[in-house]
Order: sequence, then C-alpha cells, then structure tokens
Amino acid sequence: MTTSAGTRKGEHVRIGFIGLGVMGTPMALNLLEAGHRLTVHRVKERSQVLVERGAAAAASAKEVAAASDVVVLMLPDTPDVEHVLTGDGGVLSGLAPGSLVIDMSSISPVATRDLAQRVREAGSGYVDAPVSGGEAGAQQATLTIFVGGAAADVDRAMPLLRAMGRTITHMGEVGAGQATKVVNQVIVGLTIEAVAEGLALAEASGLDLATVREALSGGFATSRILELHGQRMVEGAFEPGFRMRLHRKDLGLALAAAEHYGSDVPATRAVVSQMEDAIARGWDDLDHSALFKVLTERSG
Repeated sequence: MTTSAGTRKGEHVRIGFIGLGVMGTPMALNLLEAGHRLTVHRVKERSQVLVERGAAAAASAKEVAAASDVVVLMLPDTPDVEHVLTGDGGVLSGLAPGSLVIDMSSISPVATRDLAQRVREAGSGYVDAPVSGGEAGAQQATLTIFVGGAAADVDRAMPLLRAMGRTITHMGEVGAGQATKVVNQVIVGLTIEAVAEGLALAEASGLDLATVREALSGGFATSRILELHGQRMVEGAFEPGFRMRLHRKDLGLALAAAEHYGSDVPATRAVVSQMEDAIARGWDDLDHSALFKVLTERSG
C-alpha cells in the first residue's frame, strides 16, 4: 500500500527525525541531501548544521510527528524509544493515521513488537531498521540496514533507507531487524575482542603493532575490524565511533535473547565482562575498540 504520503522513488517526503547523535545527525543530513523536508527535535551544537541546511526545529516529539508523514527514530536504548513514542507529548500523540514510524535504533526485539502493535492500533505502519557501519557508514550513506516489518510498510520505507544505507535486507516481520542486529553485535563484539587480544599479545611480545596489523591483513585473519579497529588500537585513538556503553547495552540484549531461546553464548558473556571492566574504569564513552586498552592496562 502506498498512501498519498508514500515514499516512492523520487518523491520528496515530510520526515521527522528524532535522535540527533553521532549516528543520527549524518543520517538526517543524508535525507536532507536527498531532497526531503525534515523536522527535528532537540537540536544541539552537533546537529545545528541540520537547521542551517533547512530542517525545521520542533519543540516536542508530538510536534515532529504532526509535521511529518514518516518519523525516523535513532535513539540509544529501548526505554528511550518507548518514551519518545508513547510518553506525554510523544510521537503517538501527534501521529496522523496513515503515517509510518521507522525505528533505526538498536533495541529489544520483544519491545519492538509491542511498540509496533501500538502504532498499528493508531492507524499507522511500523518498520524496525537497525543499522551497522558506525559513524563512517552514517556519514557516507553506506550503512548496512536490517529491516523488519510488513511488506507494504517496508516498500514504503525503502527509498528513505536507500538514502542512508547501501546493503538493505528485509529480514521478516516486525522485530526481525532488531533480532538480526543483536546477532550482528555479538559477531562484531567478539571479533573486536579477538583483534584486541591478538594485538595485546603482539605488544607483549615486543612486536611493532603497525607491522603486525599490516602483515595479518594479507592473510586469513584479515577483516574489516582488523582494518579499522586494529588501526585505532595501533594509534591508541579511541574517540567514538561507537561507544563502549552502547555496545554493552546491545550485548545485554543478546544475553536476554539467548536466555529466552536457550542458546549458549559463553564468549559473549566473556566480552560483556571485558566491557564492564572498561566501563568501571570510566571508559564508557570511548570507542568499543578500547577493549584493547583494558587488556594492555591489565598486563601493565
């Protein structure tokens, strides 16, 4: 179904965007550059560029929804999405029937299904579309996007998702995108830990880390994480990217899903412990590649 406020290729859509952080701001910029009309909420210094380039600033999530045919959310955690959607002055209080909510946050698949039901009861569609690719992917519109939702809602969302990402896969019904993102975060977290342990051992062995990373990049150990996060480890440059506390949150979702489905995830539990050590040291806002910093400081 394509409504009069549809999102067929080439159409310029009234979009509300809530969640203007490290990822959200460049994603919203890409929608602006695609020619869409944008209304945003909670503009700060980082996201002031959106207003300078033509976005309208609204005083509440309700006002964002009232001015938009499609509302995109890019928020830190499940309670944030619940509050923005269903709280006083939230999206649902301003959403017109026939609208579409696209949640690009990384949250609980179970909560996603409940929130989608509330949006559907209000007469609108709901798509969960969490992303992978980090700040660089958000800036370059090359994000990988995992999509859950009814086919008609996904078809309507797809032109907007293509303005923000490169690899976009419809995984199934609502919640399937979030479930896939949980799997993604397990694999990413464990791979960062593997690279961190390997390079920490290399450092302890007296090897030059830059040379080790370059040598490994030509063999079976090569990966995108060795390339990007390995470079962060070599340089000791841990400005986020993707904050440690947010990846720890995502792995908490993974542990909850594993318990729910009876899946054993011992290595995930080990990486969660490493991340909790980093957070206890005050490194919660460092990039998740700072797992390397935990290991090297432990060994002195």
